[in-house]
Amino acid sequence: QVQFVESGGDLVPPGGSLRLSCTGSGSIFTIGAMGWYRQAPGKQREVVARITVDGTPYLYAESVKGRFTISRDNAKSTLYLEMNNLKPEDTAVYFCNAINVAFLGSWGQGTQVTVSS
Repeated sequence: QVQFVESGGDLVPPGGSLRLSCTGSGSIFTIGAMGWYRQAPGKQREVVARITVDGTPYLYAESVKGRFTISRDNAKSTLYLEMNNLKPEDTAVYFCNAINVAFLGSWGQGTQVTVSS
């Protein structure tokens, strides 16, 4: 089972930008479609961006569409999330994992993104 380590989270002011990274312990190519998830305090985990195995983004959440960009480098077993024009409501712990539940790996600890002035 692939394990993931997320990084890149930080405290940024509204309108700021961040780039998150997620590295898998094994080949993420075999996992297929992957996604970035986030969980805000008191809320359920939600998928905010998805990407196919060959690197085509699809199905961004409406709340992040036009501001977030997902990408992947299978050779480096790494998933990325470029986040621009961040808003306070983007504050959450961000995780990565497979989209297909059959290929879900172990959840990492996530990376904290806090958007506040």
